[in-house]
Amino acid sequence: MAGKLTNERPKKTVGRLKSRPQFLAVREGEKRRGSFFLLEMLDRKLSDADPRVGFTVTKKHGNAVERNRMRRRLKEAVRLHAGFAMQPGHDYVVVARRDVLTAPFEKLVSELVQRIETRPKHRRPQTDRSRNT
Repeated sequence: MAGKLTNERPKKTVGRLKSRPQFLAVREGEKRRGSFFLLEMLDRKLSDADPRVGFTVTKKHGNAVERNRMRRRLKEAVRLHAGFAMQPGHDYVVVARRDVLTAPFEKLVSELVQRIETRPKHRRPQTDRSRNT
């Protein structure tokens, strides 16, 4: 039985955001705040494309070793659990907060999946917000 995978879940690939213009484009989309990170999401209107994800950890959150550890924890959470919740044709950017370092991994994963699956709130268009009536 060599070569048989122990994990029987269907493999869903998640692409990566790599260039600055891709990250900046996602910034214009929806923002979902959490206690461990900020999740930015953009619908690319491509229903047949794989979802893509990028990770951001700013220098104010520690030295290079700590920032890389935060990034690795988030990547593993997406790879193992949250990648299955991501919608096709969407881009996601996870902006880490300092608490990612000390949070239990299960709690980090559950919040990430919850933020990805949250449906957007309906917002009124800017033109309807006039205060002069």
